[in-house]
Amino acid sequence: MTKIASSEIDTALEALSIESNGILDLIDALRDKTELTQSFLETANLISEINGRVVLTGIGKSGHIAKKIQSTLASTGTPSLFVHPSEASHGDLGMIQKDDIILAVSASGETQELFNIIIHAKRFSIPLISITTNPQSTLAKNSSIILSLPHSREACPLGLAPTTSTLMQLAIGDALAITLLKMRHFTASDFGIYHPGGRLGSRLKIVEDLMHTDKDIPLGHSRMPITDAIMEMTQKALGCIGIISENGRLIGLITDGDLRRAFNKDIRKLTTQEIMNPSPLTIKSDMLAAEALKLMNNDNHPITCLFVVDSRNHPIGVLHIHDLLRAGIA
Repeated sequence: MTKIASSEIDTALEALSIESNGILDLIDALRDKTELTQSFLETANLISEINGRVVLTGIGKSGHIAKKIQSTLASTGTPSLFVHPSEASHGDLGMIQKDDIILAVSASGETQELFNIIIHAKRFSIPLISITTNPQSTLAKNSSIILSLPHSREACPLGLAPTTSTLMQLAIGDALAITLLKMRHFTASDFGIYHPGGRLGSRLKIVEDLMHTDKDIPLGHSRMPITDAIMEMTQKALGCIGIISENGRLIGLITDGDLRRAFNKDIRKLTTQEIMNPSPLTIKSDMLAAEALKLMNNDNHPITCLFVVDSRNHPIGVLHIHDLLRAGIA
């Protein structure tokens, strides 16, 4: 293992401290009702009302930041794409439509490669928003809205490598994406639609995606003999049976555990009503599967299955712990 001198750690800590000061400067600028505050609100409102997409662009380090902002916007419900400034000059300007908004990221605002995008925005009256630290730049002067970031010290000791400035660009982009998320009332379920893969996608599945439905739901009535209930539970193989009233409402639940506790009686003479739980825990179909798992893992009384009911308390599905295991959630 390479030995790290304390001076190297001090350098790393100083860099983080300088960058954190840049974020604090950005917070102060946004909080203090400056021009940035008004520009940010105008940007959020404009994007929330458009029919098209947010087109991110930038080059170099700012281009990488623009790509990240675009990805965050897209995954949180704001349609967006990234257009490389150089490729834009060779045909990709056709990707930018009249209903779109252009969000250009450039610290200096004098990036030569952006000029053709500026001209395109002017020609077709496409709103151009700039994220820059130079409000007097060519980019800023040709922008509909300027998100002018505070001048903060770069963490680079040479003052050359973009460090604090790119972090602030990313932070204002994240702040914008989260603001739009709330304005659009974007939910965790919506988030799951855009993230179907991997463990995150699994945890964002909803109960409706995993529950057993229709003929696979084990059901019986309150006067059903226990022997018949056992047959229904055996056929459906979910370890439970829901007891419904004449109008189809769920009024009770019997599990394997309830049956075992009833074995000290003459089970042939019992009906479902005599051993059922009359107040079973139920869930809705739009609940996140991960939330259903928390209910099942109750420390005081863990359970293996949950009935899913509609607004009238009619059973529409059953969720079993094994369904969550197969989906990679449990």
